[in-house]
Amino acid sequence: MEEREREKIYSKRVRAGKRTYFFDVKSTRANDYYLTITESRRHPQGDGFVYEKHKMFLYKEDFDKFVEALQETVDHIKTELMPEVDFAQFAQRERDELDDFASELKWD
Repeated sequence: MEEREREKIYSKRVRAGKRTYFFDVKSTRANDYYLTITESRRHPQGDGFVYEKHKMFLYKEDFDKFVEALQETVDHIKTELMPEVDFAQFAQRERDELDDFASELKWD
């Protein structure tokens, strides 16, 4: 099996407008696991697009600290800095856009 295929265990893609986030679980040769988080941004160039990528590696010993800090930070933004914003509206908007896209793909 090819080395690149062997090391990727799980992948989750999150589309967010012109950005896409990839959460990829990979394995080392010693069968240990780590997470890569990649932000990919699409930029127009000429007749097409180019993609700018930023990648971060997160190792198992840091998972809990990372998740806790991320949750605390998001909670702070939602409750202290932007309590008037209904963040659920963004998730609903995403679901509506996906529904519209799916409707366009259906055959009559």
